Amino acid sequence: MPDALLLHACCAPCAAYPLRALLAGSPAARILVWFYNPNIHPAAEYRRRRDALAYLHARRGDFLPAGARVELDVSAPYRPEEFLGPAALCPRRPVRCAMCYRLRLTAAARRARELGLPAFTSSLLYSRRQDHASVAAGGEAAAAGEGVSFLYRDFRAGWKEGRELSLGLDVYRQSYCGCLYGETDN
Repeated sequence: MPDALLLHACCAPCAAYPLRALLAGSPAARILVWFYNPNIHPAAEYRRRRDALAYLHARRGDFLPAGARVELDVSAPYRPEEFLGPAALCPRRPVRCAMCYRLRLTAAARRARELGLPAFTSSLLYSRRQDHASVAAGGEAAAAGEGVSFLYRDFRAGWKEGRELSLGLDVYRQSYCGCLYGETDN
């Protein structure tokens, strides 16, 4: 793992285990957790997930090594039109999901480059409900386009640990990906 990394976070439950796993292998690393998810709908759900990530960050001392260098950035504005415009052209899974991954991962790669961070990864690699190969391909393409590295890591092995961790911390857990279409075409 590089000395510094941007972790794109889709939500708090999916970010907890990757944070722990990344720091276990490199406890001195600096990790910026970045929340950018224009796919989440409605706005109230977006705010719940953003606030849950802030809550997880406030509780980081309860599950991360002492002195962990973890920062949180939840300043990206909520702009659902960034997702809804392209989603209208990709009305069905898996095409729409791949577009959504690329949208968010490209933004994460760009943000890492802007901040001078050499690499990025995503909590999307944690969820067993996401198309893992499509997330990985989107991350690699975004990295190449922005001149940073994509840290591929299959975090799914920690699914149970991450679930128990988020339940133990009483973190808000959602029942769908957040997409406007997520509940209707599973």
